[in-house]
Amino acid sequence: MALADTAEEALRTPGQGSIRRIARYVRPQAQSINALLALIVTESMLGVLPPLLLQRIIDTGVMDRRPAVVTGLSMVALLAVVASTVGRFVAQWLSVRIGQHLVYRLQSDAFAHLQRLPVSFFTHTPAGVVTARITNDVLGAQGVVSGILPQVVSSVTSLVFVVGTMAYLSWPITMAALILPPLILIPAKRVGRRLRVVSHARMEAVADLSAFLTERCGIGGVLLTRLYGNRLTEQNSLHQRAARNRDLGVSVVLVGGAYATALTALGSVSVVIVYLIGGHLALAGSLSVGTLVAITALLARLYSPITSLSTARVEAMAALASFERVFELLDEPETVREVQGAPGLPPGQSEVEFDQVTFGYPPRRRLGMAGPEGTSEQVLRGVSFTIPAGRRTALVGASGSGKSTVATLLARLYDPDGGAVRIGGQDVREVSLESLRTAVGVLTQDAHLFHDTIRANLRYACPDAMDEDLMRACASVGILALLQSLPDGLDTVVGERGHRLSGGEKQRLALARLLLKEPSVVVLDEATAHLDATSEAAVTAALATVLAGRTTLVIAHRLSTVRDADDILVMSNGRIVERGTHDGLMARNGVYARLYRTQLDEETFSRGAIQLTADRPIKEETPVNDRDHLGAEIGRGVGQCSHG
Repeated sequence: MALADTAEEALRTPGQGSIRRIARYVRPQAQSINALLALIVTESMLGVLPPLLLQRIIDTGVMDRRPAVVTGLSMVALLAVVASTVGRFVAQWLSVRIGQHLVYRLQSDAFAHLQRLPVSFFTHTPAGVVTARITNDVLGAQGVVSGILPQVVSSVTSLVFVVGTMAYLSWPITMAALILPPLILIPAKRVGRRLRVVSHARMEAVADLSAFLTERCGIGGVLLTRLYGNRLTEQNSLHQRAARNRDLGVSVVLVGGAYATALTALGSVSVVIVYLIGGHLALAGSLSVGTLVAITALLARLYSPITSLSTARVEAMAALASFERVFELLDEPETVREVQGAPGLPPGQSEVEFDQVTFGYPPRRRLGMAGPEGTSEQVLRGVSFTIPAGRRTALVGASGSGKSTVATLLARLYDPDGGAVRIGGQDVREVSLESLRTAVGVLTQDAHLFHDTIRANLRYACPDAMDEDLMRACASVGILALLQSLPDGLDTVVGERGHRLSGGEKQRLALARLLLKEPSVVVLDEATAHLDATSEAAVTAALATVLAGRTTLVIAHRLSTVRDADDILVMSNGRIVERGTHDGLMARNGVYARLYRTQLDEETFSRGAIQLTADRPIKEETPVNDRDHLGAEIGRGVGQCSHG
């Protein structure tokens, strides 16, 4: 992304709007904030007390040789320092507590919002980008509350007390001390805007690097990289992203650091001017030694707040960029909304009906951009069918015909553009999402398992399930023997995405999880597409047993797996073009019959090729661990492209 594009993106959101939203987030911590501000004011007031006491100690105690005055005032100064230190510590604790509460709320709201976003958001947005917004950007945003707000309040109150005290001691020196520092405020706005742009660009670079690492460091990315021999290519890609992140990080430090250095230099010049004027006044007898020493001590507390106030705007711009990136995520539109007070789907309702359903996937949107990229393309065109309760219906057709889209609409991952989807006669848009997700269970060809134990993965569907329930579900799908053979049983960690299990074991475990949910409607979306013949037979047998009596929609590519379905729907170009039983559709000699014969010929050819390979002598045997199988698609690609 060009820096110019980043600049436009970083500056398009009004800062005032973001500040109002930040205020709403910190409002629940109002009492803690008030206590923090009170402590800061008290600490600032106590900060000017030691220099005043120092003046009295020198002019009254030392010059007049009064030890009691020296001792007494020194003890008072010590108490002031101790009280100021304790107050500063409590203020730091409160500011961190407020900041962490803000992090908690932002991360909680962001994650909750992600659960409501359409699936298209996740297909268009890399996982690493989303993760960066919830982690890095949220942590950067908290600096407004835990760092910048206390810094500004402390600087303002310190300036008031310090300038007032200095003016009381000597207004000519005070005027001399305040001549140069205001000059540095002139470029503060421009520097702040520049830092905001550079900070936004760096956050984008961090998100891009995070997305890259998330993909490449997962087991799938690691295997793909190694099997295709792309290690050097991937290393170069990482270097490019890391270099951009490095360069932008240096730019952020340079912009802020140059400004801070200029402030420090200007403050040093001002100190020299004060020493010059104060020294001459002391020599002329217009200023006591104690007063000169006190003013010198106060100078250290004068320029630090001025520097902090000047850099606060610059730092606030960087933190504001973090906030705006989090708010961009929170502003992503929800396309599937639950009607307020929507009733639950009555238990046992399982008749499925599609009534003249039309649908097109929403066009791609880039996170944070106002409009879509591209246009929507119609996928379903007037689809109508009914699945009676307890019946097993198959949905078949060529790739891209709209089969899986039907499953997403039934589970209400999307809403149709036209028509209606009903379960038990009720429009799925008019019932609560919780009851709908309980009633509809979906098993896909690539069922996701978390990098956790078998027990945790199974209980994801039913958190209150006892171990006996888990074992019973596993027995019903034929993997009880596997569990009993594992040393850790239900406590066995399945690995990332279940990679330590074979394809058949993974699918059967996912099926057991689905059964624990006890859905009245089951959707099997290519559930056995990636399995070998043995695993497919085992999973199919388990399905036939455990899904008996449930309303089932089977989406299949291999037509041989749906021959026994009660009804078969044939899709083509987003429409239902044929319907009937296997025998009836074969007799009709239409689309289904042509697809079936084509697949039969392909399977016959594949079996012949396998037999031909089996007849050849094996030069070298390569052991294969079924627990770490790589998948047919990756295996077919090995050796087809050389990299040098």
